[in-house]
Amino acid sequence: MEALSEVSQVKKVNGGSVVSPKGFYAGGVHAGLRYSRKDVGLIYSEVPASSAAVYTLNQFQAAPLKVTQHSIQENGKLQAVIVNSACANACTGERGLQDAYSMRKLTADKLNIEETFVAVASTGVIGEYLQMDRIAAGISEIQFGQTEEDAEGFQTAILTTDTCMKSSCYTTEIDGKLVTMGGASKGSGMIHPNMATMLGFITCDAAISPESLKKALKSVTNESFNQITVDGDTSTNDMVLVMANGKAGNEELHEGHKDWEAFIELLKNTSQDLAKQIARDGEGATKLIEVSVKGAASNDDARKIAKQIVGSNLVKTAIFGADANWGRIIGAIGQAGVEVNVDTVNIKLGETTMLLNSVPQVFSEDDAKKYLENDTIHIFVDLQFGDGEGKAWGCDLSYDYVKINASYRT
Repeated sequence: MEALSEVSQVKKVNGGSVVSPKGFYAGGVHAGLRYSRKDVGLIYSEVPASSAAVYTLNQFQAAPLKVTQHSIQENGKLQAVIVNSACANACTGERGLQDAYSMRKLTADKLNIEETFVAVASTGVIGEYLQMDRIAAGISEIQFGQTEEDAEGFQTAILTTDTCMKSSCYTTEIDGKLVTMGGASKGSGMIHPNMATMLGFITCDAAISPESLKKALKSVTNESFNQITVDGDTSTNDMVLVMANGKAGNEELHEGHKDWEAFIELLKNTSQDLAKQIARDGEGATKLIEVSVKGAASNDDARKIAKQIVGSNLVKTAIFGADANWGRIIGAIGQAGVEVNVDTVNIKLGETTMLLNSVPQVFSEDDAKKYLENDTIHIFVDLQFGDGEGKAWGCDLSYDYVKINASYRT
C-alpha cells in the first residue's frame, strides 16, 4: 500500500457546474409536462463513466430508481442520465416501470449507446402516469452542450417547488492532474433523508473504479445529504448519483491511493455544498440553520443529535419567529435517543452562550433576537461527553410552507 499524502487543497470554482469536468455535457428542454419551464434534462459523458448511487429508504421506491439500479448493476458504469420533472412516476405499477424503461431506451437510441449505460430519474406528483408522448418528443428534441446555458437548462429542468437552481463545483490535484467535480441538485420539500425529495447529480473526470466510488459516496452521504432535513418526510424518488469518467488522466483511485483522502474531500465539499443549498431553499424557508455538535460519545451520536435539533418543528418555528428559546434545543437533544450527561451541556446561539454546564446563562434578548433575524443561523452544542462531532442543516418553518403544500397539486 502506498503511503497516504496530505490532503490536496480543494478549491471552489465559482460558476462551475456538471459540465465543468472534462467530457461531460448537459441540456434541458420544455416538453410540455408543465406550463412553461423546462421539464426534461440530460447529462451525457463522452465515455462510459464509473457510477454509484444512493437511494431513498422509502419502501415505495419509484419506478425510475429501479431502472437506474438495474443499469448500474450491469457493470457499474453509465454514460447518460435522463430526468423529468412534473411527474414522479411513483406508485404507478407495471405501466410506470415500463414507462421508465422506455425513457431509458429512447435516450440510449438518441445517443447510440447501450441501454444499460442510461440512468433514469423523475420528480413531481406521486401517483400520476407519465405523458410518454411528450417525454418521447422531449428526448428527441433535447440539445446538449458544455456552456453555462446548457448547464442551466439541465438545472432548471429538474426543479419542482424549488425557488432557485442549485449547482456546485470544486477542483483538486490527484497524481499531479487537475481533477474537477461538478454537481446539480433539486429539493425543497419532503426533505428528511436517508434520502429525501431530492435529486443530486455529480460529475467528475477522475479515474476511479465503480467499487471505490460506491464506498466513497456512501461515506460522504452520511456527512452531507443524509444530514439535511426540511420537514421530516422522506419521498419515493430520491437519489444521489455520481459519475466519474477518467478524463483527468490520473491513476485509478482506490482506498490505498496516496490521494484517496483528497478525492474524499472533493466529494464531501461538493456534496455538502449541494446539501446546504437544498436546506436553504426549503419550502417557505427564510433562514438556513446549521447545527454543530461536539463532545458526543461518537460521530454517529453527534450527527443524530444535530439532525434531531435541526428537524425539530419547535426549534424551526422558534428560529422563524426570532425567539431565542434554547429550551427547545435542549428538548430536542433529549429526544435524540443517544446517551448524554445532562449536567455538562453547553449551548450557544451564534456567539451567545445560552447554557453552560447545563446552567442557564444571562444574555441579552435583544441581541439574540437581532442575531436570529439573519438569514443563516448557527447553533453550537458541546456535550462534553466524548470526542464525537457532527453537523446537520435545515431551515425554519414558516407560514408559507403550509400554503405551498396545501395546494401542491393545484
